[in-house]
Amino acid sequence: MELQKVRPADIEKRSFEIITEILGENQPDPAVEHIVKRVIHTTADFEYAENLFISPDAEKSFAEAIQNGGVIITDTKMALSGISKPALAKFGAEVQCFISDPDVAAEAKEREITRAAVCMEKAAKLNRPLIFALGNAPTALVRVCELVKEGTLKPALVIGVPVGFVNVIESKEMLMETDVPKIVARGRKGGSNVAAAICNAMLYHMGGRRGGPAANSPRPQ
Repeated sequence: MELQKVRPADIEKRSFEIITEILGENQPDPAVEHIVKRVIHTTADFEYAENLFISPDAEKSFAEAIQNGGVIITDTKMALSGISKPALAKFGAEVQCFISDPDVAAEAKEREITRAAVCMEKAAKLNRPLIFALGNAPTALVRVCELVKEGTLKPALVIGVPVGFVNVIESKEMLMETDVPKIVARGRKGGSNVAAAICNAMLYHMGGRRGGPAANSPRPQ
């Protein structure tokens, strides 16, 4: 097999061209193709063309929150590291993760619940527009859904893409039952890299660019 000769600056552009070619007649809705194709680009998994649910109000709500100095809350440091800080800085927004905070660890131990769940409670107290990008912990997504149902949390967007086996599908079904703007990877697939890719896709779209991941975006090796 002959290697393709592609300049470094053109690798991503060519990657998206290949994705489009492979999708063939199964192209995503043009309104959300930048999200779907970036997730495929990050994972090399074409099943995301079918299993990503994106509510009609998701991207608009994301953009409004970011433009108003919102905070993206992640459940892992990996997702935090993968979301483009320069793109967020353009709008005065930021990303935070509380999973390593000593107070979170102490409370989780005392209550015998996961740190991820406590992180969501801590985030809910912030007086800023909140976007949750959850790619790892179903317990985080469950707690967000509970807080929404209790009326103590009204997020701008919930990206529910935890990966795994225990309560993963169930947590996503809980999110689907809420009326909040949402993006969900139905089934067991997902991950921190997927959560970061979704955020970056929308951030780049806000900035008028379809490609160009952050230098530290997670990639399969």
